[in-house]
Amino acid sequence: MSAQRARPRLVFLLNRAQRALQRWVETRPQAWDGASSAQAGLLFFLASRNQATVGEIATALAVAPAAVTNLSKRMEAALLVERVSDARDGRLTRLQLTAAGAQASVQAGAVLKELNVRLADGFSAAELDTVARWLAHVAQLEASGEV
Repeated sequence: MSAQRARPRLVFLLNRAQRALQRWVETRPQAWDGASSAQAGLLFFLASRNQATVGEIATALAVAPAAVTNLSKRMEAALLVERVSDARDGRLTRLQLTAAGAQASVQAGAVLKELNVRLADGFSAAELDTVARWLAHVAQLEASGEV
């Protein structure tokens, strides 16, 4: 009779990994060059898009528009982003990176690149593809309201 293998405790492991990553990020405040780790996602999005509305950012980051508004106000005060009028629709306001925000995005990207290298160490490309597919699956469950 073979013993049935216990399934991994995925929720526990995912929460533990998330806390470890958060601690890693929080212990490197100098890496964010004046931005908080929470602001990095917005920096990266704007670096890839140049300008975006609060709604576009909220959708991309999967957060409430109010969260983006509050975050962007702090980032504006820190001179990382600025508000500009939409060129086609003067009623819309868009956010864009300042020079300091662009530099902070580059620096944060370098830090996260280092972390990604460390996270991937010892795993094959196929294993990493499976992990990435599983994480995307988890995010999709949340987006569809199944989690």
